[in-house]
Amino acid sequence: MAACKDSAAAFSLDAYHVSEELGFILPEPLQDLPPYYTPWMDIAYRVPELVLTHELRSHINKMLPRTLAVPYWELSQRLGLPPILTHADAVLANWRKKDPEGPLDIENLELVVGIPGGESVKGFFIVTLMVERAAIPALRSIPKVINGVRSGDIEAVVEALGDISYSLSNMAESLRLMHDKLYSSHIVHVDPSVFYGTMRIFLSGWKDNPCMPKGLVYEGVQAEPMEYSGGSAAQSSLLHCFDELLGVQHEPKSGGFLTSMRNYMLPAHKQLIQDISSQPSLRTFVQRQANERLTEAFQECIGKLLALRSYHITVVSRFITVPAAKARQLRSQSRDAEESVLSNAPASLEERGTGGTGIMSFLKTVRKQTRDTLLPEMKHNS
Repeated sequence: MAACKDSAAAFSLDAYHVSEELGFILPEPLQDLPPYYTPWMDIAYRVPELVLTHELRSHINKMLPRTLAVPYWELSQRLGLPPILTHADAVLANWRKKDPEGPLDIENLELVVGIPGGESVKGFFIVTLMVERAAIPALRSIPKVINGVRSGDIEAVVEALGDISYSLSNMAESLRLMHDKLYSSHIVHVDPSVFYGTMRIFLSGWKDNPCMPKGLVYEGVQAEPMEYSGGSAAQSSLLHCFDELLGVQHEPKSGGFLTSMRNYMLPAHKQLIQDISSQPSLRTFVQRQANERLTEAFQECIGKLLALRSYHITVVSRFITVPAAKARQLRSQSRDAEESVLSNAPASLEERGTGGTGIMSFLKTVRKQTRDTLLPEMKHNS
């Protein structure tokens, strides 16, 4: 059957603030704000330094917290985002090119603003941005899959699924840069001790956080504390889109957490995920067509998504589980000065992700549900 020729009915990314060139990444993020905001930006650019010298709170108190909280709340309401650091803030809109004419790659990228943690902060956020970049061909292929399923165009679906599989492989390769690795002439370094003992404190929010059990008071907004989850990979729209497209069904607890994370995405991106979920089922289409090439392409996509999630578990083990065990050991022994970044890490955050989940059990559950999406004849081989 020929592909759908009715362009008005065709599914496209045009309405969802997704760039053909950059995917979910914000094109050309602002590096400066108008002069009125200079006092705010002076603090924002100096956060790591002010935390180190224990001056951050005094600087903010001089401005009065409500001077920050009220406009931050109102701006967040306009954007449809919660008033807390999100994946969209820290990654998608937090980059600039050293050479404006140069490529969007690790060697040519810097952060606009950072948190305490030195070079590990840059490595963590820039590598995460590279994962987003690797997904761009897959995002462009999602409408091709949907329109191919609608019109019964098997060849179009097979080709688009191949592009998605390729992107998923590249996403996993980009994630591997989180480890110490030579990338051309640039060494990407994210120190697990620094991530666990320093960065994670500033990425953890005030929901399901034992350090802030009641949440945070936004002065001038309301008297009662409010709870928001910290920045998390689950706030990236990428895997949500792939899950909905491929038909990954999450069990209530993990699925509930993932659904709640959509409230930390830009509304247009959240709407894209919802609209993908309402399209005809790709998995059902593959089963009904009983076409060998189509089945193989679908199975390969699930396999690549499964491999990506398995590798993510490896990364989390290195950056949270292993340092947590080491921190417990250090607290029970004499503390080496060189290890103080670990031994002083909050014990209450052990084994929890920055979004507030029991991280390893959550990730393993999600991986199992991804494996369950494989068509029956392939499950026993994975």
